[in-house]
Amino acid sequence: MRVRKGRVVALALVVVLLLVIAWPVGLLVWANGKIQHIEALSGASGTPGSTYLIAGSDARGSGGIENEDVSGARTDTIMLLHKPSSGPAALISIPRDTYAAIPDHGSNKINAAYSWGGPPLLVRAVEELSGLTVDHYVEIGFGGVEQVVDAVGGVELCLDYDVDEPHSQLVWQAGCHMADGRTALAFSRMRYADPKGDIGRAERQRQVIGAVSGSLNDSGLLFQPAKQVSLASAGLGALTTDEKTNIVDLGRMALAFREANGPQGVTGTPPIKNLGYRAGDGSGASVLLDPDTVGQFWTDVRDGRLEPGSTVGGL
Repeated sequence: MRVRKGRVVALALVVVLLLVIAWPVGLLVWANGKIQHIEALSGASGTPGSTYLIAGSDARGSGGIENEDVSGARTDTIMLLHKPSSGPAALISIPRDTYAAIPDHGSNKINAAYSWGGPPLLVRAVEELSGLTVDHYVEIGFGGVEQVVDAVGGVELCLDYDVDEPHSQLVWQAGCHMADGRTALAFSRMRYADPKGDIGRAERQRQVIGAVSGSLNDSGLLFQPAKQVSLASAGLGALTTDEKTNIVDLGRMALAFREANGPQGVTGTPPIKNLGYRAGDGSGASVLLDPDTVGQFWTDVRDGRLEPGSTVGGL
């Protein structure tokens, strides 16, 4: 009887071990199949390190707030995440109104590239602006922000002034508050009531994503398979990637993102010369990067030479 009981215990342990191993593997396979793909990469020669272009799509019907008088699709969020061969990871927000060269279209606000040519043209425009080859393109529908925040049970966000802005529908009292998905979405989109405009919005967008990332650090998630599936479904349902990016690449991106937002990472914008630049070509008021320093800035991003733990760029 003791031998039989020993065999039963051993068999039970083997079954448990197989389940522990099989569950994450199965979850990865399932999650990989949920990823939506689109042609985006330029095929340009690679540059050192790994570079991710993260775009927030404001396509109508994507689940975002649709108060603004805009048709078609735009990218209200453009972030370049770079993990260098050595040195700190950097998360650089490129203001959507940055005046830049758009391949085959002259110069205009950089988010016009998405409107005119979708992800492939946006990738080429960002590559020309930064000198970095985009290895992975990840697009997030604005509706996905709401779904993911709700899936983690809300996040704490902070803003030190009152807001009541009809465009984004954000109503906020100064201070820190728990925000549900819809509030977090409005928080990340608001700019008309922000004294820093696109710069302030980029800071708040990084705050929202950092808060979500912090919620995912909860070790209790390891023992909640149902919540793992719910989070993965909400997150991946909002994502579209280039044709080559898979779930492992997204995992590496998440680690680089966490590093960039950590105490030894780098966040910010490229150096800016003028927030109200007018080129006189019909493009309207745009953000002019500092031509004297922006080239060296992108070189330092590429080579990991920015100061760890710093916030860079701005005026």
